[in-house]
This record gives sequence, C-alpha cells and structure tokens, in this order.
Amino acid sequence: MTELETFEAVVVGGGPAGATAAADLARLGRSVLLLDRDGRIKPCGGAIPPKLIEEFEIPETLLKAHVTSARIVSPSDRKVDMPIDGGFVGMVDRDEFDEWLRTRAAAGGAVRRTGTFKRISRDSDGAAVIHYGNGEEHGSVRARAVIGADGAASGVARQCVPGAEQMSYVYAYHEIVRSPQNGAAAFDGSRCDVYYQGALSPDFYGWIFPHGDTTSVGSGTALKGFSIRGAVGALREVAGLEGSETVRREGAPIPLRPLKKWDNGRDVVLAGDAAGVVAPASGEGIYYAMTGGRVAAEAVHTFLATGDARALAMARKRFMKAHGRVFWILGVMQRFWYRSDKRRERFVSMCRDRDVQRLTWEAYMHKKLVRARPMAHVRIFFKDLAHLAGLVSP
Repeated sequence: MTELETFEAVVVGGGPAGATAAADLARLGRSVLLLDRDGRIKPCGGAIPPKLIEEFEIPETLLKAHVTSARIVSPSDRKVDMPIDGGFVGMVDRDEFDEWLRTRAAAGGAVRRTGTFKRISRDSDGAAVIHYGNGEEHGSVRARAVIGADGAASGVARQCVPGAEQMSYVYAYHEIVRSPQNGAAAFDGSRCDVYYQGALSPDFYGWIFPHGDTTSVGSGTALKGFSIRGAVGALREVAGLEGSETVRREGAPIPLRPLKKWDNGRDVVLAGDAAGVVAPASGEGIYYAMTGGRVAAEAVHTFLATGDARALAMARKRFMKAHGRVFWILGVMQRFWYRSDKRRERFVSMCRDRDVQRLTWEAYMHKKLVRARPMAHVRIFFKDLAHLAGLVSP
C-alpha cells in the first residue's frame, strides 16, 4: 500500500476562518494543508471593522469602499441616518478578499490544494485520513488534527461533532450589481442601507452595501417558502437599482447561533460558519470567522505539542469568553425586535437616538461592549423601557 502524504493539520475550507487558521499554523511552524473547493464565493455584505483590519493586517488595497454612515429604513419607509463619527467601515469583495487570504496562507508555508471534502476515515494507528475529490480525481491525506472550516453545512461537523446536525440557519442571498453614480437613485457609495421591512425579510433584513464599482443587494430569512430572490428583486426596484447590470448571484445558509460543542474530543475542531459564529441580528461574520480560525489554530497547536485532546475545547472557550455576551445580547435583540413590522418600526425609531448610535458604532468598530459611558447605558435602558411599554411613538 502506498504511504499517504501526512500533515500535522489539515484545514478543510478556505474562507476567512480556514485561511486564517492555516496561515497561523504555518507561522507557528506546523505542516498544514489548506483544502478548499473550487468556485465558492459566500454571499456577504463585505463589511469589515477597523479592529479586523488592524488585528489581521489587512492592506488598504483590499478595501473597495470606506463607509462612513448607515441608513436604516423602517416598514413605513422612515429613514434614519447613523453617521460614524471620525471613523469608517471597510468594504471588501469576498471573491478577491478570500483569495488574498488563501494566497497569504500559502506564502507563509501552508500547502494549498483544490478539492471537495468527502469524509474522514481512520488509519490503522487511528490517525485521521481526509478523503477529497476534484472532478474525476480523488485524493487522501493523513493528519494528526483537522480543522473544519467548510461553512454552515459543514461536512466535517456533521460527520465528526455531535449536535452539529441541529444547527439552525438564516438563508442569505444577494446580487452583486454595477454601482450607479453617487446621487443616482439616491445611491451613496459611502453609506450602507439596511431595510427592516417584513416584505423584504420577515425575520432578518435587506441590505444595500457599496463595494466601489459594485454593490451587494441582498436579504436573509429563516422562513421556509419566503421568496428571497423576489425580495431582492423588490429591493433593487425600491432602491432604483433594477436597471443596474448584475455581475453575479450567490446564496448560502448562514448560522443563527454558535454550536454548543466545536470539537470531537479527539482530533477535530470547527471554526467560522461551521462552528456557527455569525453574529445574530447583524449577520456579521468575517471578523468572527477569522477570530474563530485563530483560536482554532491556537488550540490545534497546543494539542499537537502536548497530545492532550482537551486543548481542542479551548477554541470555543476562548471565543465565547471574548464574544459570548455580545452574541447573547444580539440574539435577544433579534428575537424581540425583528418579530413584526410594528416592533421593527419602534426599533428603527430607537436608532434615531444619538446615545444608541454612538454605542452601536463603538461596539461594532472595536468588538467589545462599551463600558466607558455608564450614563449613556442608563439612558438607553429607560428609553428601551419606554418603547417596550408603548409610551413613545414610533
């Protein structure tokens, strides 16, 4: 029998989570294979905060636009502008961004290979054997550890991690269109538009996110039977983008909450969408995917050094310690405020408040809850109560 090619770690999936994990493991001196299927582009608004740009050393050349404000649109078409004071949100095109991350991982020493994950079997000594295909060709490699970063419908997770089959999703769909000139059809290339309207999404939101020469127009929902393509068509019409050239169309499931377990207690750990790390309410995933990839790489590095499989569980523990509270708060917010157009109307009304705007942007830009403004938190608490009690008109 031919001896199989062996790596210390195989990363399945080359999105932001997988590419980050592979790059970090290679930097730590580990032999690592990055396995990614061909032709995959995730539907994504493409927003990345300054914290990500700094922490993961993203070059300015990848930023297609600098967004300096958001416009929130209510069910009654009320528009609320939320400017970013003295800052910006970077916008990237996932087609280019993800490939740059994969290229960086390879330049740092990771081996890149194109292939679709099939299954994991076990060698005679118990080591993981990862089977993959690429068209009519098939291959297999051995690994001491596996990182499953192959998306919300992760094959690695479903085969190896108990409970992964119970993951719940929002289905996201967007169309990349040619951007009109600033001012045309009320388009602003430095502003993200977010539509909280049941007709465009019964339980999430619709978006128009500029990427320089192109723009992402999309929506998401967990409601089966809802015509999400029809909703995006309606959104393009409302925004005056129905005549814009369509560059490409993409759709994929987006997880609603982190899985309770990310590892198999032996040699497999999950990262990114496979682990369920997309922020509720906002649907933000790039920063959390890359952070998840990093903690997964750290856990695998420790496991490889010690042989103690308990190290793999540290990936989830570290992530949830840093971001679990934010995910819980956003989950509560989504379940309550997105439930009906009446509540969405009040939610958008709350977004007019300057305290809400400042704290929202500070938390988003720096990826932590803001503790430096205690009185602002108190004011927002009482305003929330007033809205909940119906004491304030929308």
